[in-house]
Amino acid sequence: MKLHSNIIGEGKPFIILHGFLGMGDNWKTLARQFSESNFEIHLVDQRNHGRSFHSNDFDYDLLAEDLKNYCESHNLNDIILLGHSMGGKTAMLFASKYPELVSKLLVADISPRYYPVHHDAILEGLSSLDFTQIKSRGEADKALSDYIQDVGTRMFLLKNLYWVEKGQLGLRINLEVLKENVSEVGEALPIHASFNKDTLFLRGDRSEYIPKADETIIHRHFPNSKIITISKAGHWLHAENPQEFYDAVINFV
Repeated sequence: MKLHSNIIGEGKPFIILHGFLGMGDNWKTLARQFSESNFEIHLVDQRNHGRSFHSNDFDYDLLAEDLKNYCESHNLNDIILLGHSMGGKTAMLFASKYPELVSKLLVADISPRYYPVHHDAILEGLSSLDFTQIKSRGEADKALSDYIQDVGTRMFLLKNLYWVEKGQLGLRINLEVLKENVSEVGEALPIHASFNKDTLFLRGDRSEYIPKADETIIHRHFPNSKIITISKAGHWLHAENPQEFYDAVINFV
């Protein structure tokens, strides 16, 4: 089973992993900018997301294994690896398991600790979408607004909409399996997992995902890490302050 990806530019391999309910395409604008600095950017869709394969099995060991297979099939090593949220958890585990494949690690707005399930309203909203009745993006947005007030979050989720066939909308994500396995998304990094090479954690100043208390656990797993705070940004820091995010990443890599 191969992961779908969009490859932009030429140069040193640089893989970007999206977050829960996202897809590689969410990163297209930044990917084009990164590629101008001689990087070959791989925007990878993780299993059950985007255009990648659907599977009943879903946990971080499998996501890391999928990425290992992806690197092998594309002959990638010495990669730069950036992951956001769920993708950050995959990236942390991958780097700790296969440090020989990763030259630098970047983790956006997630820490190695356990997070309780907090996607209930979102999953409920997506499950409520009745595509026998909903025939446009606008109608889907209206239906979602009963569950999700924030317009930005709805826009992000609605990127999963696509035309299954003429006149028939659907979602690219494997919603049923993601609902069943949502607790896996918050799982902590295994206690002995570590990665000793250069690592950068980026957090949004308005986000609660990496509080000050997490700095100890971050440095325990990633002794060579530093933490940068992106201003005027919440959990989607790369979308909310793309310029500052871009600068921080380029300076690091």
